This record gives sequence, structure tokens and C-alpha cells, in this order.
Amino acid sequence: MIELIPAIDIIEGKCVRLTKGDYDTKKVYGDPLEMARQFEDLGMRRLHVVDLDGAKSKHVVNHSTLKAITTCTNLIVDFGGGVKTDEDLEKAFDAGASLVTVGSIAVTDPDLFLGWLEKYGADRLILGADVRNGCVSINGWKEDSDVRLEVFLSRYMKQGTRNVLCTEISKDGTLTGPAIDLYRSIMDHYPQCHLIASGGVGSTEDILALDSAGIPAVVFGKAFYEGNINLKDPRLKIC
Repeated sequence: MIELIPAIDIIEGKCVRLTKGDYDTKKVYGDPLEMARQFEDLGMRRLHVVDLDGAKSKHVVNHSTLKAITTCTNLIVDFGGGVKTDEDLEKAFDAGASLVTVGSIAVTDPDLFLGWLEKYGADRLILGADVRNGCVSINGWKEDSDVRLEVFLSRYMKQGTRNVLCTEISKDGTLTGPAIDLYRSIMDHYPQCHLIASGGVGSTEDILALDSAGIPAVVFGKAFYEGNINLKDPRLKIC
């Protein structure tokens, strides 16, 4: 069964969701720690935490909220948003993140990312591949680079990257269904990749479709918060 990874995005200490990364579409869903506890009570083992304040300000901001989640739950947490420096990365790990997602730096400073990959290992880093119109977006999706997704993935998979979080930005927060063809294409090219699909999941059926397509893992958020996904559904086979 596909690995289920609920998402908590944080702005000003609150759990929120955006649509297509637009901060003006922010909808607040409550306290991140309480939401994390709810996911744990529902049988989740993993959690994806995004520091949207950090992504916008280009440095980690909500590390104290991350620390509260990792201290008060047993969830395996991956953290991203604003990780630009060695200090940012250490803050995330020191706050209890088991894995850290790095996207922008892998575009703007490849040598730094490769240094982190060598120092911390492929099991502790997730390559963030947020894509819009075929190119990787950076800095909280505020900028589109000229780096094509296929070139980006090829470079880092050859360097030993195994974990990839790919978000189709045009789908994110829309509940209109994930970009299954995109994710299937990535898996066809890199069968060794632990791909985490993100963006557009609107229902349990979408998760089952990704599972049928052979996608290893999926991040979802808004669909759960809006009541479209029931994690007690036996079809999801939560371990």
C-alpha cells in the first residue's frame, strides 16, 4: 500500500492550507500540535511539516512548532521551508526532524546541497522538486527557475539521492486530482526513487489511483481537513 503522509503547513504558528502556493488563499485549520496528535491517533506514522513563513522569508522560522510536534508525538517528521544554510539545516534536525526537504538550494547552490547529501546521507534528505510548467520553482514558489524537472532529477539521482518530493504546483490545494502521469513518468525513469507525490489529492480514490500507478508515497492535507478523506477507510490499509 502507498505510504500515507499527512501535511501540516504553518503560518504564524497556525495550521493552514494554500491553493497553488498563493499566500492570499490561506485557510486556517487550527493548532499544528493538536492536528499532529490527531493524525497520530488515526494511525499515521509519518508527517510532512512545511514552514511557510520560512519559505517566504528564506530562513527557518517555525522550528519551535516543529520541536513541539516531535517532542509530544512519536511521528516521523520530515520538515521543509526556508532551509538555506547549514544553520537552518541544523535547526531542523535539532528540533527533531528525522528528514529535511531541500528544494531551492538544490537549484541555486548545487554544491551546498551535495555537501549536505554527503554529510547527512541520502536517508535524511528529501529532494524537493516543486514544478510549474515543467520547471522547478524556488523560494516558496515565488520564483520559477529555468531548470527543467527532468534535468534536475537526473543530476541528483546520479549523485545518490533517493527521496524525492514532487509537487505539481498547478494542482496543489485544488482537490482536482494528482498529476498521475507526471509521477508515473518519474518512476519509469527512476524505479529506485522513493517518490512522494504531492498536489491535487482530493479524495480517497485519488490516493488509491496513485497506489495503482505504483507511486511509493503521497502527501495530502486539504482533502483531509475538508472532510474528503476518511483515514479509517479500510481501503487505505493503514499499518
